[in-house]
Amino acid sequence: MGKVHGSLARAGKVKGQTPKVEAQDDKKKMPRGRAKKRLQYNRRYVNVVTGLGGKRVGPNSNADKTA
Repeated sequence: MGKVHGSLARAGKVKGQTPKVEAQDDKKKMPRGRAKKRLQYNRRYVNVVTGLGGKRVGPNSNADKTA
């Protein structure tokens, strides 16, 4: 028989001491497969958001929210 690392009395210690967090509301699931590619294409090439100087704005930019 093999040895056990640590005593079994401490099993589940971390899970037991973490605070319980309420489950978040379910958000709408992202499309998968072909539908996701379609969404990406539309977001990147069809309705392109331009910033200052006609330059394309990145996906993480808050340029359209300022001003």
